[in-house]
Amino acid sequence: MRIRFAAPAVLAAAALVGLAASPSQAAAHKSGVHLGLVQFDSPGKDTRSNASLNGEWVNIHNSSKSPVQLKGYKLKDDNGYTYTFGSYRIGAGKTVKVRTGKGRNVSGTVYWNRGAYVWNNTGDKARLLTPKGALRDSCSWKTTKNGQKNCH
Repeated sequence: MRIRFAAPAVLAAAALVGLAASPSQAAAHKSGVHLGLVQFDSPGKDTRSNASLNGEWVNIHNSSKSPVQLKGYKLKDDNGYTYTFGSYRIGAGKTVKVRTGKGRNVSGTVYWNRGAYVWNNTGDKARLLTPKGALRDSCSWKTTKNGQKNCH
C-alpha cells in the first residue's frame, strides 16, 4: 500500500524538478540582440575577391519583441578588427548580416568594406559590444567542415 501512495508523490516531485529546470533552459536561450550564424570560412577558394570576402559574414539577431537601434554597437574578432554600426534599426525578430567585403548597405545586410578577411578559419571569437563597450554576446569556434558556427 505504501507504493500506491509513494508513486503520486514521486511523480509530483519529478514534475517540480522539471519545472525548476525550465527557467535555466530558458536562460540558456539568448534573448535580445545576439550573435546568430557565423560563416567564418568563405565557401570555395579564398581568392580575396570581393565576392569571396562577402562569403564571410556574421548574423546578428534581435529576438526581442521591440526594434533595437544598433548605432555604436561593435563587432570584433580576436585580432581587434572592429566593425562599428552606423545608424541601423533592427526590427523585432529580425536579423542583420554583416558581410566582410564591400557593398551598399540595404535592409538586412551591411558591409564592413574590408579588402581582407576578418574571421580566422582555424579558430576565432566574435564579440558583440554595446555602444558603452559592454559585452553583449560572444561566440568562438574551431575549424569545421562547413566553415560555419551556429551561435544561438
